[in-house]
Amino acid sequence: MSTTDIGKQAERAVAEYLKKQDCKIKDYNWRTKWCEIDIVAQKDETVFFVEVKYRKTANQGDGLDYITPKKLQQMAFAAEVWMAENNWQGEYALAAASIRSENFEVTDLIEL
Repeated sequence: MSTTDIGKQAERAVAEYLKKQDCKIKDYNWRTKWCEIDIVAQKDETVFFVEVKYRKTANQGDGLDYITPKKLQQMAFAAEVWMAENNWQGEYALAAASIRSENFEVTDLIEL
């Protein structure tokens, strides 16, 4: 399986997890030439911009360990662009999901 296929499968696993938490998926792999967002989900009146991090094992740390200050800055910028393009005036939050193992289980989902 290619890394692209693994990434897509991890994102699908997170999307299914979010749906079970009563979230509506608004966008998958939203991209511009400047930024990208893995998943945009809405629960009640809040839109969540979710970064998905997959690790086959925990040998090199949890996926959430790879959410650096630079990545947070990129996520915030992407969220601002998405909100402007979609005329979103409501609440929003950045979030990250960690996926581990070949079973693509969600091990963590945190609001940043």
